[in-house]
Amino acid sequence: MDDRYIVLVHPLGAGDDGAALRRHACALSAMGLAPRLETALCDVFVSPETPVLAIPGGIAIGHVFYRDGTPATATPPALASPEQVVNYLLAHCWGNYVLVQARTTPVPRLEVLRDPSGGLPCIHAITSGHGFITSDIALATRLGVHRRGIDWDFMPQALAYPQAKTTRTGLVGIRELLPGCSLLVEGNAATVRQDWSPWTFVAKERRHRTPEEAASEVRSSVFHAVSAWAEADKSILLELSGGLDSSIVASCLRRTSAQVTCYNLATPVPGADERRYASLMADVLGVGLRSETLRSEDARFSFPIPESAVNPRVAALQYAVDCAMDRAADAHGAASFFSGGGGDTVFCYLRSAAPAADAFWERGIKRGVSAVHDLSTLHQCTFWKASRLTLRKLLRRDTMSFKADRTFLDPARPVDPPPPHPWLNPPPNALVGDRERIIDLAGTQVFREVIPRAGKRPMRLPLLSQPVVEACLKVPAWMWIAGGRNRAIARAAFADALPRDILHRTSKGSFTNYVGIAFRHNRRQIRDFLLQGHLREHGLLDIRTLERCLAEDAALLDATFMRILSLCAAENWVRNQPRHST
Repeated sequence: MDDRYIVLVHPLGAGDDGAALRRHACALSAMGLAPRLETALCDVFVSPETPVLAIPGGIAIGHVFYRDGTPATATPPALASPEQVVNYLLAHCWGNYVLVQARTTPVPRLEVLRDPSGGLPCIHAITSGHGFITSDIALATRLGVHRRGIDWDFMPQALAYPQAKTTRTGLVGIRELLPGCSLLVEGNAATVRQDWSPWTFVAKERRHRTPEEAASEVRSSVFHAVSAWAEADKSILLELSGGLDSSIVASCLRRTSAQVTCYNLATPVPGADERRYASLMADVLGVGLRSETLRSEDARFSFPIPESAVNPRVAALQYAVDCAMDRAADAHGAASFFSGGGGDTVFCYLRSAAPAADAFWERGIKRGVSAVHDLSTLHQCTFWKASRLTLRKLLRRDTMSFKADRTFLDPARPVDPPPPHPWLNPPPNALVGDRERIIDLAGTQVFREVIPRAGKRPMRLPLLSQPVVEACLKVPAWMWIAGGRNRAIARAAFADALPRDILHRTSKGSFTNYVGIAFRHNRRQIRDFLLQGHLREHGLLDIRTLERCLAEDAALLDATFMRILSLCAAENWVRNQPRHST
């Protein structure tokens, strides 16, 4: 079971109801949680297996490491204020943690920081100084401090912006504290403060000046992140796809003492069978490769989801993958899952001309022309086409925002854009490549929500760890396409640790064909599922277009059936809620 906690919040002087606290403590004890912090402003309960780091005036819940990957044991005693503790942790530590601090002077205030990686969930409901903050909404509902209900006003936005991470959730009254932010509860007011920003690390004074310097820090940060989690978990199921990102994670595991099982998923249709590449990397680790072939019937569109899911994001493919990985972890006694997820984003795998445009702005004509050559090689197009696309990027400054997808949604139903994400507020003259990769980085915050197996065992995504993200942001976008190769700095950083065929690999596996087969096998059931479901009942769907596309003889593009399956994920989430919620 992953780390769990709940913070019961009460205003100063309102925490004296000993009988209520004893009832809550008894109920939480039955759920496997014990009291770890009692203050005038809150009471904190944590699962026994969850690490807790004591700090002045509070605790850090979860795993906290120093920058070299060793577990943090203490904070300097000279840190006198909550702000100093926050600044110290963000500058000198990292991990998957939530920091809880309570102070009564000069004014009573509760501060809760969520680390920049967002590795530990943090949702909350605070009204007039009362409420809770927790990793798992099921704890609050079972305790009786929250009644679960679907926020139907939010659902149109959730369907139109499926990749947007916001403070709102699919449940009434429940908000999420975004990574790198602090929740401040003072009197009857609850506000949010941004304490960490990716823009700090793309600033001119933080930039790497040479590819060698960049590759060195990227390698060091990835190694420390992977090693820290490996030593914490000891027994690992590595999801080894055979791609560059998971292979880099595997190469770092070679130098740890953890027991590693390499696992690969294939499909009965072309596109996703990467066992040849995965075997090369497993051989480097000396552990061999375990694999399983998914069947088309494994990708179900109606299935149970964890009570902890507060947003409608778990889709058919992820359910099939989850079941297979859970079986493998059980069979091999793995304590956690390891994945290279997020690597494309962190290693700046942009598909646009933005890196070349950045080179012109940052280093001038000579470096810019060289970057255009790299761009044309990377995308196998003429130099003149690459130049034209780069010029277009130089002349346009798009607004930073998530893009809406209104496909199959009722065109007459208004959809509000999501509230601004704190990372999508660029400084003046921000480079276009930095804009694009930070939008992508904000999008990775939904990754953990689509992986329900993380509720049984921790899901480690070391490439999204704070030090790795910071090291990669310092690398200019144009360095990542050097020599006409994507993720060039990551390849250079691990050139001596990867088999040649993986190091120089340009292709990527895809499960699209597999999902397409599963969709065609279930088209009639999917039609009934959506056209007789709750989303239709609440007037969210474009019924005529859906009926036409779900007809037996309709030929659909990949993006079309993937969009339909994302609607199925939302319908399935709704059907998994208690009856009173719908």
